[in-house]
Amino acid sequence: MLVVSRRITLVLVLVAVVFSATLGIASARTYNHGLTVWFNDDVTLGDGDEVRGDLDIVFGDVTCSSGAVIDGSVRTYFGNFNQLDGCRVDGRVISAFDGDSWSIAPFVPHGSTVDMLSENRRVFQSLAWNVVVLFIFLLFPLRVRVALDRVEQRPGLSAVAGVIALIAVLPIFVMLLLSVIGIPLIVLEIAAVLAGIWIGYAAVAMLIGRRLHELVRPHTTPSPLAALIFGLIVVSAAQMLPVVGWAVSALVLVVGLGAAILGFFRETHFHGGAAGPPMNRAA
Repeated sequence: MLVVSRRITLVLVLVAVVFSATLGIASARTYNHGLTVWFNDDVTLGDGDEVRGDLDIVFGDVTCSSGAVIDGSVRTYFGNFNQLDGCRVDGRVISAFDGDSWSIAPFVPHGSTVDMLSENRRVFQSLAWNVVVLFIFLLFPLRVRVALDRVEQRPGLSAVAGVIALIAVLPIFVMLLLSVIGIPLIVLEIAAVLAGIWIGYAAVAMLIGRRLHELVRPHTTPSPLAALIFGLIVVSAAQMLPVVGWAVSALVLVVGLGAAILGFFRETHFHGGAAGPPMNRAA
């Protein structure tokens, strides 16, 4: 009986050892196409676990313990990633909204990851600029319309006036800087230049938007606000072209600034010779 009892005990021990080893092997998980954790705050990657791709955490918490391997990057979307010692991450650990690189969507694979804030910084800057231009139009609609009339009737003269204004900005700044009385006026000069650029930019964009609207729908006239928004979209798209984008920006800036400056002069100042007073006819 004692021998039988020992044999039974030995068999039970062997079974327990085999079961433990099998359980350990079974607990090692492999995610061949990456892993996305949604709204789960109790996920742990243990010893032997491998994520073959990216780990995306959306409103959740993931703990990566020793022995776990993540082949790609870790991106958190309002979530937390706790990397313990021994956890290997071959890519980067990125918070999607901390000003670093991030993927367009959690389900997009690693090959589609883009650096949004660096690649699309121009888009955000252009959007902010257009919001300011729209705000200026709402504040000074009459001034924008006068500049629109100048750039439409006299685009060449507007370009010349814009070039002269840009050249004169630096000398005027230096003169004001060298004089004690003129130092406070530097702020006014900068404000005047920015206001002129924004007003002229709105005028050029409105002209482009109105012309394109007339080409698409020749029998209708767009509202000033609709023409401005349409023109801002077209101008912004043209400015982002690889080779000629800078030329579009320079042209709009120079012509718009010149048109805004010419808007402070009456139309009669641009006519050549004024007609003399009418002669009295003899009765």
